[in-house]
Amino acid sequence: MSAARGLPDIGLISLAEMATEAGIIARAVAIPAIVDADTGYGPPSAVMEAVRKFEQAGVAGMQIEDQEAAKKCGHLSGKRIIPLGDMVAKITAAVDARRNRDFVIMVRTDARAVDGLEGAIQRAKAYTEAGADILFPEALVSPEEFGAFSREIRNAGIRVPLIANMTEFGRTPYLSVDEFQTLGYQAVLFPVSALRVAARAVEKLLSELKFFGSQRNWLDHMMTRQELYDLIRYEDGQASMRRSHEPNHAGTANGERSRPS
Repeated sequence: MSAARGLPDIGLISLAEMATEAGIIARAVAIPAIVDADTGYGPPSAVMEAVRKFEQAGVAGMQIEDQEAAKKCGHLSGKRIIPLGDMVAKITAAVDARRNRDFVIMVRTDARAVDGLEGAIQRAKAYTEAGADILFPEALVSPEEFGAFSREIRNAGIRVPLIANMTEFGRTPYLSVDEFQTLGYQAVLFPVSALRVAARAVEKLLSELKFFGSQRNWLDHMMTRQELYDLIRYEDGQASMRRSHEPNHAGTANGERSRPS
C-alpha cells in the first residue's frame, strides 16, 4: 500500500488509511487477508483501536512488531526494539480488544539483529504467553538459525504456527517453501516479490515505448482483454450497473431515490 503511494514501507500510512485500503482488499478476494500494522500505531490503547478498526474492515487478522515507532525495513542495519514488557502490553491489548475470537494476532520480533538469536527466542516465548497466535522471527540469517528457533519454540511446548519472511536481497538466504517446512515453518511470506517483478516489467515496457513507439513485441507478456476482464469480474460489474439503472431500483441513474407512486 505504501508503494502505491510512492512511499517507503516505514509506517507512514495512518491507521484510518490502512483500514480503508485493507478492507477494500479483503472484500475483493476470496481468501483471508492479514494486514501489516507495523508497530501497532502507538501504545497499547492505539493497538486496541487498530484491532477494532481492522475487525470492522473485514480483515482476518493483523501483524504487529517490536521495533520502535521510527521503524526500518527488517533487513536493514540500525534497528531498535522496544522493551519486552512494552511489547507484551501491546499484544495483551490486541488480544483483549478483539471481539472476533478468530481474528488472528501475528507477532513479529526483530530482536535477532539487536539481541541475537537467543534474544529473539526468549521474546517469542513471552509473546506467545501474552496471546500471540502466530510467531514471525524476522531476518534470521541461515537455515540453522531457522531450525534452532523452531526447535526451541517447540521444545518449550509452544504450538502456534511459525512464519518466515523470504524477501529478496535481504539477510535471509534463499530457501524454498519445502525447505522452510522441513525447518518447522507453516507459512512463508514473499512480501515484495510480485511488486519487484511488476515494477521491472513496467520499466522495461515504458522504455520500449519511449524508443520504439509500440507495445507490439510485448503482447505475449500481457493478459488478454478477456483474461483481465475475468480477473476483475468485469461482467459482474456491468450486471450490477444495469440493475442500479432499472426503473424499480431504489435509486435512479442520477442518484435520486425513486418516489412511491
